[in-house]
Amino acid sequence: MKKKCVIFYNKDKRKAIEAYKQITNFFKKNKVLILSSEKILEADFAIVIGGDGTLLRAAKEIIKKNLVTIAINAGSLGFLTETKLEEAIDACQSFLNGNYKVEKRGILEIKINSEKFYALNEVVFSNGGMGKRLTSLDLFCDIDKINRYKGDGVIIATPTGSTAYSLSAGGPILSHYLEAILITPIAPHNLSSRPIVIDSKRKIRVEHVKGYDRCFIIVDGEMIRQIEEDDEIEIEYSEKTLNLFVHENRNYYSVLKEKLRWGDNLC
Repeated sequence: MKKKCVIFYNKDKRKAIEAYKQITNFFKKNKVLILSSEKILEADFAIVIGGDGTLLRAAKEIIKKNLVTIAINAGSLGFLTETKLEEAIDACQSFLNGNYKVEKRGILEIKINSEKFYALNEVVFSNGGMGKRLTSLDLFCDIDKINRYKGDGVIIATPTGSTAYSLSAGGPILSHYLEAILITPIAPHNLSSRPIVIDSKRKIRVEHVKGYDRCFIIVDGEMIRQIEEDDEIEIEYSEKTLNLFVHENRNYYSVLKEKLRWGDNLC
């Protein structure tokens, strides 16, 4: 039986377009059927060609079936899309031969009243940036209050997202093997407000404190909307995962060093 694949690629990047053409030719020779994204539930695996932003957008479709995903870097940093362009065909061949490992990346499920959203990296509660007044948020873990955060906002991230915006805001790096939720305040007004790691089995509830500046909800870089006074917002680990193809000799810590220059002597 023919394998079926869905390919997502950044149509604004020349390298991604060229890689897409090479991969589609390779699959035609190997009798792999390429489906449109509308038929993703019929697919056996997925390919993403671009930067991490391309993967974040594609993940919202891919997790509908938890497909194994080969993420090919045609962007700049490519922390998640770690397969290099020159390795793309070899990676596809390794997948077809069954010579690969799978990393399961946790996903956050965000409920805003009756709506659901999913985040691979993080959900951000933000006052809108520089020049804005302080916003204030009360965070609860199940029924227990965690803290009241006053400042520019709060980042609630997965271990995957711990190397993204949260890291820039002073949060720690969490191994992606962990099942945990990271809470990192953004420019907190109180210097004692520090990042905290929560058990993934807990549910986090977010309330916007009345009398403070407006606050916006941003999921994996996509603006959702402004928080309204009576919104009910809950965040928890989803049963869905993003299943990333990785090379058999892949080392997570070497990726940290290569992509983020982790541990380098910069002086």
